[in-house]
Amino acid sequence: MNGLDATLRALHHGERSLAQDLSHAAERHRADHDVHHVATDLARWSREHTRRLADIGHRHGLDLAGPHQDGPGVLGALREKAAEAVAGRPEPALLLLRDLRELHLSAVGNSLYWEMLGQAAQALRDHPLLALVSDCHPQTLRQMRWTNTMVKELSAQALSSV
Repeated sequence: MNGLDATLRALHHGERSLAQDLSHAAERHRADHDVHHVATDLARWSREHTRRLADIGHRHGLDLAGPHQDGPGVLGALREKAAEAVAGRPEPALLLLRDLRELHLSAVGNSLYWEMLGQAAQALRDHPLLALVSDCHPQTLRQMRWTNTMVKELSAQALSSV
């Protein structure tokens, strides 16, 4: 396996994990409609990135396809019930901050892999890979900006009211 293959695999795994984590956060914070809807939309972006990475990986002889969860399933239903049980208590704000921090760090990691792929695509003159990076990396940057903005907006109140 060469470095490009390893990076494609790592990014595919990172995007899949971010999609799942965003979906879980959306479920966990269902009572906060803005968070729920934005996180759901951002998860959709990462699922699309995962699909497109699998397609480009196939071009490079990699099998990146695998089980993919779209729905919340049983664990999602349990998370939803737990979110309803803690709604209105101060702890959900701290939980949301923790979730946003983890989401941000995951998006940052993915962004670095997109940068690496972009550099490799330019060096190899791999136009389909470069097009993929050009399409997907800006969305990852927007995921990062959203999580960072939310942390800035929520930190003062959540941390000073504890």
